Amino acid sequence: MRLSPVPVIADIHFNASLALKAIEQGVAAVRINPGNIGGPDKVEQVVRAAKAAKIPMRIGANSGSLPKHLFDLAQRDQAEALVEAALEEVRLLEALDYREFKISVKSSHVPTMIRAYRMLAEKVPYPLHLGVTEAGTVYAGSIKSAIGLGALLVDGIGDTIRVSLAADPVEEPKAAYEILKALGLRERGPNMIACPSCGRDNVGVHILAEEVERRLADYPQHVEVAVLGCAVNGPGEAGDADFGIAGGRDVGFIYAHGRVLKKVESEELIDELFREIDGWIAAGMKRPTRLKMAKPAALAMAEASLIPLD
Repeated sequence: MRLSPVPVIADIHFNASLALKAIEQGVAAVRINPGNIGGPDKVEQVVRAAKAAKIPMRIGANSGSLPKHLFDLAQRDQAEALVEAALEEVRLLEALDYREFKISVKSSHVPTMIRAYRMLAEKVPYPLHLGVTEAGTVYAGSIKSAIGLGALLVDGIGDTIRVSLAADPVEEPKAAYEILKALGLRERGPNMIACPSCGRDNVGVHILAEEVERRLADYPQHVEVAVLGCAVNGPGEAGDADFGIAGGRDVGFIYAHGRVLKKVESEELIDELFREIDGWIAAGMKRPTRLKMAKPAALAMAEASLIPLD
């Protein structure tokens, strides 16, 4: 573990001796669940080892594995039981003069998870690790995680996060990063907005959006791209993006920094978009000062329709 190019965190359940062995092998941190690690004596052993190794810990209460003595409380209020389980461990770690830890109180029930973290945030000064446990598949689990984590992060609660999905593990950091980008907490990498399908969509905007998203995945730069299914709302909806496209049956429009840039054949629309993006990146990614559009969108688009094909 000492030779790993990335920090290794040991997530240990049921067997405190495994946590001790992991610490001996040089893990960067260790996580234990107070509800199933074997009681206060076992917790104390792990804490003393972590303290000696000068590594941090995460103590994680989980609604699916609360200590038995909190079952009655959980029947009345599971969020309160989660918080109490965490606080019991906090008191033990403080008694051992160990404060290098963060806390999680996860639940698969999103409202319970949100309420538990809000309660805990009012009671402790320690970092909080957010997560909706056993959230589900990529689609449903990402939605649950976005709601649970987003509701807390927007209020300033939470220091680290985990998205738990029944999927290839690489999908978890992808979803987590999209949550952070949506909240404006991270700006590395592309950000894409796309309009929904509607009666004006005559190109299949979801096809355009999926292809643009696929190609944007190779870009580490922070570039904002708007994908529109028609030219009606292009000037407004693409106005805040660095670049945008509006599809059409035969021709489409490319926008740059809130203005119509050019009109191109529909089959060349995406390739031309990325040529413009690549040129902008190569030129240093300078964002011009945005001027408020003086003309109504309908008039601007009428004029844009007169632009000759590039």
